[in-house]
Amino acid sequence: MTMKPTLAPEPDITDVAALVGEPARARMMMALMGGQALTASELAVEADITAQTASSHLARLVEGHLLNVRKQGRHRYFQISRPAVAELLESLLNLSVRAGPQRITPGPSDPQLREARICYDHLAGRWSVALYDTLHSEKLLVEAHGTAVLTEKGATFFRDRGANIDQLHRHRRPICRACLDWSERRHHLAGALGQWLLDDILSRGWARKDLDSRIVRFSASGLARFRNHYLLAD
Repeated sequence: MTMKPTLAPEPDITDVAALVGEPARARMMMALMGGQALTASELAVEADITAQTASSHLARLVEGHLLNVRKQGRHRYFQISRPAVAELLESLLNLSVRAGPQRITPGPSDPQLREARICYDHLAGRWSVALYDTLHSEKLLVEAHGTAVLTEKGATFFRDRGANIDQLHRHRRPICRACLDWSERRHHLAGALGQWLLDDILSRGWARKDLDSRIVRFSASGLARFRNHYLLAD
């Protein structure tokens, strides 16, 4: 008698859905989308819950591998565990807006968040979408099978601006990824190259991160240099 092969059980998406779907946990995870590490006390304030309740929720998120925790001195600091978790949250933001009441303006109401903000470890908002549009129109990246692919011309473009493309290719995550922007409803650049780009902007002093929000604030001169350097603007 021929034995049927034993199939591995399918992953249970309800576990992750339950972890992310609880309101207090969702608020704490969204507070971590700026990429910074926060303490349990800080996250309790963000979620408007007691410190004891926050600790219980955070323990579940760590056990579910959605958050990492590290101890430093008397404090424990929590961060989103990996880019895939941040990408899930950004996707849920987009889905939530589409599923909810229709609004004229999607995304955050704060105009500064709409201009430029951090999406876990890369730039999002108006200027990041403008960059993606430039890269696409100049054939520096192409879209294939729903993904963004850096062309040879694109690799040269970023090498000329200081990126070590060979090193970025050695990352376990994709070098280049199209991420649907929450406010603009078009793609911005994510992946290892998106992270490098944000680091480059900040290291050049063109912009700075807010300490208590996801906002990235360009100076007037920094924005002009960013546009000239990356958007090929006159």
